[in-house]
Amino acid sequence: MKAVIEVGNKQYIVAKGDKIEIDLLPAGTKKLTLEPLMVFDENNIKVGTPKVDGAKVEAKVLEERVLGEKLQVVRFKAKKRVKKISGHRQKHSLIEISSVA
Repeated sequence: MKAVIEVGNKQYIVAKGDKIEIDLLPAGTKKLTLEPLMVFDENNIKVGTPKVDGAKVEAKVLEERVLGEKLQVVRFKAKKRVKKISGHRQKHSLIEISSVA
């Protein structure tokens, strides 16, 4: 069974045992209980308005402050010899989905 969950204004399709990186959670968070937007398998689909009644997804936090990919931002002006490069690495939390019900 799979579910569509919303964490931090982003949606993810998850199943039991999946590991995903989400936006950084508050310090000390060990477990999450999320209400899915949609639950589905091969035969059945349940769509919530906006959440599915009676369904929940449980997850546990494996790591906090995992650094994401390095992003480079370049500001450039043509014919002026002006170029400014800066970088950024977003911090994430790594979670594992323990159950979808």
